[in-house]
Amino acid sequence: MTYLLNDASAFAQEAVLGFAAANPQYVTAVHGGVVRSTETPAGQPALVIGGGSGHYPAFAGWVGPGMGHGAPCGNIFSSPSASQVYSVARNAENGGGVIMGFGNYAGDVLHFGAAAEKLRAEGVDVRIIRVSDDVASNTQENHRDRRGIAGDLPVFKIAGAAIEAGAGLDEAERIAWKANDATRSFGVAFDGCTLPGAEEPLFHVPAATMGVGLGIHGEPGIRDIPMGTAQEVADLLFEGLMEEAPAGRSGRVAVLLNGLGRVKYEELFVVYHRVAERLSEAGLTAVAPEVGEFVTSLDMAGLSLTLVFLDEELEQHWTAAVDTPAYRRGDLRSLDAHAERVPRKEFYTPGEEQVPEASSESQTAAASVQGLLERFAEVCATHETELGRLDAVAGDGDHGQGMVLGTRGAVEAGLKALERGAGARTLLVHAGTAWAESAGGTSGALWGSALTAASRALSDTSAPEEDDGVRALHNAVEAVQRLGGAQPGDKTMIDAAVPFARALQDRFQAGEGFSAALESAAAVATEAAASTSELKARLGRSRVLGEKSLGTPDPGATSFALLMTALAEHLGSLTR
Repeated sequence: MTYLLNDASAFAQEAVLGFAAANPQYVTAVHGGVVRSTETPAGQPALVIGGGSGHYPAFAGWVGPGMGHGAPCGNIFSSPSASQVYSVARNAENGGGVIMGFGNYAGDVLHFGAAAEKLRAEGVDVRIIRVSDDVASNTQENHRDRRGIAGDLPVFKIAGAAIEAGAGLDEAERIAWKANDATRSFGVAFDGCTLPGAEEPLFHVPAATMGVGLGIHGEPGIRDIPMGTAQEVADLLFEGLMEEAPAGRSGRVAVLLNGLGRVKYEELFVVYHRVAERLSEAGLTAVAPEVGEFVTSLDMAGLSLTLVFLDEELEQHWTAAVDTPAYRRGDLRSLDAHAERVPRKEFYTPGEEQVPEASSESQTAAASVQGLLERFAEVCATHETELGRLDAVAGDGDHGQGMVLGTRGAVEAGLKALERGAGARTLLVHAGTAWAESAGGTSGALWGSALTAASRALSDTSAPEEDDGVRALHNAVEAVQRLGGAQPGDKTMIDAAVPFARALQDRFQAGEGFSAALESAAAVATEAAASTSELKARLGRSRVLGEKSLGTPDPGATSFALLMTALAEHLGSLTR
């Protein structure tokens, strides 16, 4: 239970501010999270690690020399928004690019991905590491599609040590993935956690049982079995992990026994006594084992065991020194460069970033883009109820509202950028950021990324040509597909977007002008969106409906077709 709070909705933010105030030698609070209180050395990759709040010491507690450079912190068990991730990354990055690390959850994938799109549009090299250590969440063959739990710590620890030792972006990314692929975790829960301000836990485990395969966002286990002794729990976890022990292993493993909030240290030590016996029986040597609370789930009663099957390279970085508020190890004198680093004095604040100088031609194009955004907002307002009705078939019916909020936010941000003299490229970037922030959710992240990706085809120094428009729309659709992971036939926005992009490209290459090709492609998108009524959903919330999803068009595909039709009409009005 959470006894001390002011406002449940502000709990996560106040916790971050209090954490930063308590650790000023390590971190400084910025919009969306924390960054190191010292500047990232010029040219060093910035390791930005984060996710929802409620998991302390993950993730803010791991910011410091030898580990993270910054941590975006979302609400309780919720991904930080793309704007929060971008803000932390902008403050942490100093010419060496960014590695974004997070647990493999849908919201994190979308919002970290959307922030990465914006950074890439600004010329920053970004790599993404999705930790996927939970053996209960998918098969061994689909290891990288599993969710991330306590394996976050060794993966980020190893990546941070590699960066501290001088690894560049490519090398640090390689080592981080290598660590992820060598890491396995398995957990059990005895009772659920309670959100701040809530009267009841998110779930209960039946008396005298335990839930096997818990998640760290309050998810119950995948099955319930009779409650075991400490030794039986240790055996269950150890044997579950050893089923995936790699052939030809070195015999040396990093070990993490992690308490989830309510199982305390003495209990964990009783369990670890048996784990140590099982390691010895299996001929395994525990290298710098850790027992304690590392990735919690508020006050969940449960624990997890993590093994990292080490080789020489991984062991070197696992045992290297680290100095963060919540995690310290090794000879900190080896991090003496930390003492020489310059205190952080300049901070990025959303809305205050410089607007690059733009040519009059690009400013004129930006005004046209702003007019398009305003048209988008009108269309979404007109169709809000219908889009909500379609979305209600799959879940909470908020798609119409989200599209209205997103387009309004984009219009407001675009207007401010215009007033500051922005060109077409910059205006789209600002609008994309605002769309994602204002709408939230899946559609907000995807449309924000689409606008940001489209901006890469435009310029602040010249007027766009027709082929720039084709490339911009191709980039937008590609970003949506890359981030969302959907394929045609999954009953998502992609079922309208991919045929649209293909038709646009084909018509334009066949010699049609951009406006005519766009009009034809919009008609294709409209027809494709309508035909999604014949599909069974295979992705997203509506996938659980099976046959019940038949007969209703997908709301995301429908809104995409509406906006592409509006785009064609807007461009046609300018060329007539």
